[in-house]
Amino acid sequence: MTATSFGRELLDHVLAGAAAPEVLTHAVDLPGREARHASWPQWAHLDVVAALQSTGIPRPWLHQAAVAEHAYAGRHVVVSTGTASGKSLGYHLPVLSALYTDPRATALYLSPTKALGADQLRAVSALCREIESTGTGAVPAASPASHDSPVASVNPASYDGDTPREVREWVRVHSRWVFTNPDMLHLGLLGGHAKWSRFFRRLRFVVIDECHSYRGVFGSNVALIVRRLRRLCARFGAAPVFVLASATTSQSGAAASRLVGADVVEVTDDASPRGPRTVALWEPPLLPEVTGENGAPVRRSAGAEAARIMADLVVEGARTLTFVRSRRGAEITALTAAGLAGEAVPELADSIAAYRAGYLADDRRALEAALADGALLGVATTNALELGVDIAGLDAVVVAGYPGTVASFWQQAGRAGRRGQGSLVVLVARGDPLDTYLVHHPRALLERPVEATVTDPANPYVLGPQLLCAAVESPLTAAEVAELGADGVVAALVDDGLLRRRRDGWYPTADVRPHGEVDIRGSGGREVAIVDAETGRLLGTVDSGRAPATIHPGAVHIHQGESFVVDELDLDDGVALVHAEEPDWTTHAREDTSIEITEVHARESFGAVTVASVSVEVTHQVVGFLRTLRSGEVLDQVDLDMPPGVLPTRAVMYTVTPELLTDAGLADADFPGALHAAEHAAIGLLPLVATCDRWDIGGVSTALHADTGLPTVFVYDGHPGGAGFADRGHAELTRWLRATHDAVAACECASGCPSCIQSPKCGNGNEPLSKAGAVALLRAVLSELGRGQR
Repeated sequence: MTATSFGRELLDHVLAGAAAPEVLTHAVDLPGREARHASWPQWAHLDVVAALQSTGIPRPWLHQAAVAEHAYAGRHVVVSTGTASGKSLGYHLPVLSALYTDPRATALYLSPTKALGADQLRAVSALCREIESTGTGAVPAASPASHDSPVASVNPASYDGDTPREVREWVRVHSRWVFTNPDMLHLGLLGGHAKWSRFFRRLRFVVIDECHSYRGVFGSNVALIVRRLRRLCARFGAAPVFVLASATTSQSGAAASRLVGADVVEVTDDASPRGPRTVALWEPPLLPEVTGENGAPVRRSAGAEAARIMADLVVEGARTLTFVRSRRGAEITALTAAGLAGEAVPELADSIAAYRAGYLADDRRALEAALADGALLGVATTNALELGVDIAGLDAVVVAGYPGTVASFWQQAGRAGRRGQGSLVVLVARGDPLDTYLVHHPRALLERPVEATVTDPANPYVLGPQLLCAAVESPLTAAEVAELGADGVVAALVDDGLLRRRRDGWYPTADVRPHGEVDIRGSGGREVAIVDAETGRLLGTVDSGRAPATIHPGAVHIHQGESFVVDELDLDDGVALVHAEEPDWTTHAREDTSIEITEVHARESFGAVTVASVSVEVTHQVVGFLRTLRSGEVLDQVDLDMPPGVLPTRAVMYTVTPELLTDAGLADADFPGALHAAEHAAIGLLPLVATCDRWDIGGVSTALHADTGLPTVFVYDGHPGGAGFADRGHAELTRWLRATHDAVAACECASGCPSCIQSPKCGNGNEPLSKAGAVALLRAVLSELGRGQR
């Protein structure tokens, strides 16, 4: 069997169990690629080369050698190549060569997830054991080190939130290659830099892995944390070289330069071999016996369809990874797939599990080991396993819902076929307009270039707290403030009594302790512990910003196949108490949202349509939840009294005149439904023009907004201060709204469904909505924009 036919054979097997062949909207066979090799660099430490060769690497690929050469020469460099392209060797070679040539040199590794950091630590530790047990100490002739000196121990070690406190002191004193994440770099290393002076003084290399994941508010915070690291190292007399690894992205060098705050060379020519892949686009079938709101047709959910596909693949013997958008969805998908596989082959029931963020460290490590050694054949996961973890030999990847970016889609798809064999990738459309658009317009996904990363270190909501942390670490100079364009931000910190101006710079006031107050991921503050009240067992955590909508009283919470119902949520104490229960219904929070314009940054008028980029304050409050049977039928609505939250952010908005809507054929009573439906659809399509997904953004629409006096639609960034997504929507408004109109108009439903105007995160239960009104509204808006040639 050829590698290509292997992927096709798996697809044929999955199709055989499908409800109808029409679920397959498109399939394509992507060819493989031959490897291109380079020679080992002459400067490389001979024992490091020998250790890498012992792992089955006879020679580096061209892009690996190029990255290593740039780093050795002292140039910051980013490698942006596909999944399984061996990016890690590009930094293993120069970093380990430096550490074994200079017994005092140190290195730092940063990853966005603990799973990736642990995986890379295992790989480096194995290499170090090989070098230190069999190495001769031999180095290239050009090196000043002695050829017959024994190699000095590197002691690679993890320093993150899972590291026991009694181990942390050992890591500070003995480890020369520390593996951590931006959170711990911010809190533990920079926040306690006096204790790390030995490490920073000898820091030669900083590796930033999966740097494409640093975008939006998180990426902007990390960019400033990296600048804080560089300034502290300079004060200690060090100038480390930064080596960054990224999935294939647009303008990777420019994005890496923004992240580091210095020029970065890019290496993008992927010379690694790749097996052929069959990529299938899949739309779940309609459920003829079920109708949704307003009698709309209902499709099988992406999670349920992905579970069936994964079960079929596992029964066929294919090792399969299924990506699901939510933690709860991963749990349900794994449970469903395990049940289906167990019905066919009973012993397979225990070979499928869920993996997601929020698990305790021991649970994560056990699942990672079981997946790596093949004990698990199928895993349903959130994007926690998207990044870099070396899972070899997977046969198939199922993506339940477009992950929000082309880069993430190919990153997830690349988890399969990691040994060069053929593989299958299936994208299962969720019930939203973007997924529907993509599976029926495959070129928009398969032939579209990957996105550029959006970061904005100048965001004042990010810059202010980060500058305060920097001042605590070392007083700010006038040159540093000017370089960041932060005069206004620093002045505000002085006015607030947090900084004090002296002749040589800005100093923190005596009682300032900012590091623990900065939420670098924009996740909404500290974590809330989820505890089984009957046993006292800690089940996991959720950030406090998401807690009211996900673990409110009465919510159903699933953990590793066990079902619980929330009894109490105490945000002040950071704990949610639950009890074990398996109800036959699920829960969906309902929210009230209001929005106020605080500043107008840009405004343009096009006849009856006005477009603007604005700052806003969005107020959210969870007011209740729906209990929904597994059939999709709503059982009832339960009221809640939860505290409101206020989000200051950026938005793109447009207003229309009532006369324009009337001329478009809408009655006054149709205005709210048309605007609401157009808002939902636009949120679903914004990822087409901005590097985000619909969970990064929100929207509000109203037939009469207090600040505009007109029918108005807002789409806003879901992060304090904004993250650049709404600004991108403002810049690409016409293309964005045209795609929105086309997706809604092309949907086969009669009056609106989850594939076009209904939203899975609507706080108003998708009421009121008008599909015909949205089409008419969007057509009228586009006509006005067209006359203005926007």
